[in-house]
Amino acid sequence: MILINITMQIRPGKMDGWLALADSYAKDVNSEDGCLFFQFARSLADENEFVCIEGFKDAEAGAAHVQQPYVKRFFDTAPDFVSAQPQIIYIDTPHDGFGPMGEIQPR
Repeated sequence: MILINITMQIRPGKMDGWLALADSYAKDVNSEDGCLFFQFARSLADENEFVCIEGFKDAEAGAAHVQQPYVKRFFDTAPDFVSAQPQIIYIDTPHDGFGPMGEIQPR
């Protein structure tokens, strides 16, 4: 599994456009066969910061992802919305995705 987390600082005056772009992009990526999960989460501490959380089955699925036309559009458009260069964590791990968390269960 490929696990990727990216922090993105968004310009305050560009938030509406960013939200539309992020929503469309997330829908496209989640439709990929090799995508296990993909979402943007807004920071609770900074309303202009988003974290992109993505998981792909393997490196091949990740390579297929970056070849999609909507990825190119996102990479071409995102610089208009960010206020700083995004920061990334990329991990190639043998896990299959999310599993149960033992410390918290519904009562």
